Amino acid sequence: MSRVAKNPVPLPKGVEVTLNGRDVTVKGGRGSLAFQLSEGIDITQEESVLRVAYANEKCRALAGTTRALVNNMVIGVSDGWERRLLLNGVGYRAKSDGKSVNLTVGLSHPVDYTLPEGVSAETPTQTEVVLRGIDKQAVGQAAAVLRSFRPPEPYKGKGIRYSDEIVRRKEAKKK
Repeated sequence: MSRVAKNPVPLPKGVEVTLNGRDVTVKGGRGSLAFQLSEGIDITQEESVLRVAYANEKCRALAGTTRALVNNMVIGVSDGWERRLLLNGVGYRAKSDGKSVNLTVGLSHPVDYTLPEGVSAETPTQTEVVLRGIDKQAVGQAAAVLRSFRPPEPYKGKGIRYSDEIVRRKEAKKK
């Protein structure tokens, strides 16, 4: 069984946590995030460390999940989260302007995607999109939606992929 909940969550300088009943609020240099604890889960703060405790064995897995979510919130408000997407294909390009990303990915029309609140995008090159934000789930979801417009295909490798993703190539049909 996992022992994730037993690991303490370290709080870096400039991050403060407010525990108010079942509500947990994490504030840092980049913003603030809030979370509501489930029944049977409790968080205590000792100096610059958060510890997660659970009431019974039924709440054990939920305690590990809660610890991971709170840790992601702490990292998000201190350092932020980033996801890189790469576009592979002839004529594939991306352009970001404020709160939207414009994609030209071989469809009959350009795709305009409006980013969710708290997520920003920039395009260092025409074939690279960098998504940034403090909420790991929102950044990952925005990256997944952008990737879904043209997922990488295994024969030529064309499409939108994560920068750390490896596309397994297939051999073409032989005569």
